[in-house]
Amino acid sequence: MVAEKAEVPKYFRISQKIIEAVCSGRLKPGMRVPSENEIISKYGISNTTARKALQEVEAAGWCTRVKGKGTFVRGRSVQHSAARVLGFARNMREAGYIPSTKLLDARRLETTYSATINGRRYVMRRPVYKIHRLRFADDIPMMIEVRYISIAFCPGVEKHDLTGSLYEIYGKHYGLRLVEIQQMLTSVMLDAGALEFFDMREPVPALRVEGVTFCGKEMILEMEDSIYRGDKYRFSVCSKP
Repeated sequence: MVAEKAEVPKYFRISQKIIEAVCSGRLKPGMRVPSENEIISKYGISNTTARKALQEVEAAGWCTRVKGKGTFVRGRSVQHSAARVLGFARNMREAGYIPSTKLLDARRLETTYSATINGRRYVMRRPVYKIHRLRFADDIPMMIEVRYISIAFCPGVEKHDLTGSLYEIYGKHYGLRLVEIQQMLTSVMLDAGALEFFDMREPVPALRVEGVTFCGKEMILEMEDSIYRGDKYRFSVCSKP
């Protein structure tokens, strides 16, 4: 059975073209971006689709809509708050450690990737870019990370520095806004292969984190399957009634 390819909504593709024009400098701060009517004329779409494309660009923080005048490129860089969600490097720096990353493997997959997280089955359509990384704190191996990235949303992702923050790559180079992250934590024992990565001989408890990240409603940007060593890493959860 041939796996179905990912389909990116038309409004989202158009919004990415506008963001690309901003990132490349073709649209500079203060310049007006194409109007709804101009987008409709250029792409032959409905006014609803054109409106959603502009709303997506504005929601991602690249432009500002001025009532009665149009939508204009913002004059400052955008901070993506979702980049702070379980960001390994940031967490390590705040704890007083120096983070680093070793890229173990990176490859394009022509198959789908799926996983059941919190009782729901999530499927990422092909093609997918898989990266396997070992993360360190003060040269101490802390976690083994495997991430599957949607090439539909991040074409050419392999050209970027994959030892750095993926959240920064998504925001800076693709203008993507992370709208939801679902994660599931389970306790496991490190097997022989994982012990070798962590330079350990005796089995120790660990935490397995499986997750799915969305850049729009039902639009899967990436999925994760990672192992955190339990003797060095702790997760904290805060909830309000």
